[in-house]
Amino acid sequence: MKTLTSPFFWIILIAVGAMASLPILTNSPSLREDLFLVLMLAILASSINIIMGYTGYVSFGHIVFFGLGGYLAFFLTKNYQVHFVLAALVGGIGGSLVAFLLGSAILRLRGAYFALATIGVNEAFRVFFTNFDLFGGSIGMFFNISLYDAYGGAKNAAQLAYYAMVFVALLTIATSFAIKKSKFGLGLMAIREDQDTAMVLGIDPARLKVITYTISAFFPALAGAFFFFKNGLIEPGPAFDLWRSIEALVMVMLGGFGTVTGPIVGAVVYERLRGYLITNPTFSNAHLIIAGALLLVIVLFVTAGVVGWLRQRFPAVRRYLE
Repeated sequence: MKTLTSPFFWIILIAVGAMASLPILTNSPSLREDLFLVLMLAILASSINIIMGYTGYVSFGHIVFFGLGGYLAFFLTKNYQVHFVLAALVGGIGGSLVAFLLGSAILRLRGAYFALATIGVNEAFRVFFTNFDLFGGSIGMFFNISLYDAYGGAKNAAQLAYYAMVFVALLTIATSFAIKKSKFGLGLMAIREDQDTAMVLGIDPARLKVITYTISAFFPALAGAFFFFKNGLIEPGPAFDLWRSIEALVMVMLGGFGTVTGPIVGAVVYERLRGYLITNPTFSNAHLIIAGALLLVIVLFVTAGVVGWLRQRFPAVRRYLE
């Protein structure tokens, strides 16, 4: 109930909703495509922040759930004509189930060992889907354009996918905020600060971490389902692209580690910066290097990120900026 009475909760949802409505109000397909990507990145960053920002466990391979959700939903829609929303829900639940099973094992690890394990898991799934013919093997799967007729054509399907991505973004933000303000979230932050002390205080780190990992996997799985539905094509490389997961970590650190607003701010700023670099002839081949350098600067000099710095510098905004 505290979540619903918080000024920040409504401010952030209204702000994101207003931003997402711009393509509809301006009837701009190009703006819709830009915001579709920004919202997807915000979902990835926020979902990683749920496990990393609140428990301190850095997941380099969180993109595995994006790919899993995408593949499961794509397979159901392509072969059994399941509605893309229902297929996405199956993909989301499937991603969470895999996270529960994986988390029960790898969350026993700490620090760099857990981070390395997540990379290994992602690569294992990428190789699995590359060599599994049922899911198209190395060439992946693609839709026949006629599949979109059930949604009013490809153009209308793209709009529906955008609305779905907006909803998932709002749901991810609301969930992140609810966790942070709950007793459950306090337990996670106790684990982040000192897991051994948290155990002495009666907190069960193993159970809380697995639950958190399971929740954090649901949202990127949904995002992957909607992303590949709109694209009409899914391949192992893009579905399990490790660099996209690293980019999401950069967004979290840029915006503010352990905050609700930070991943959103990081996604918007980073995507704008990346778009400029890619389209600039001078920097088009160096945007990955610049992203790495940006992460290094943040870690060394602005560890709290943009939102964290604002909260530290201006205490009055803390009530409105979580």
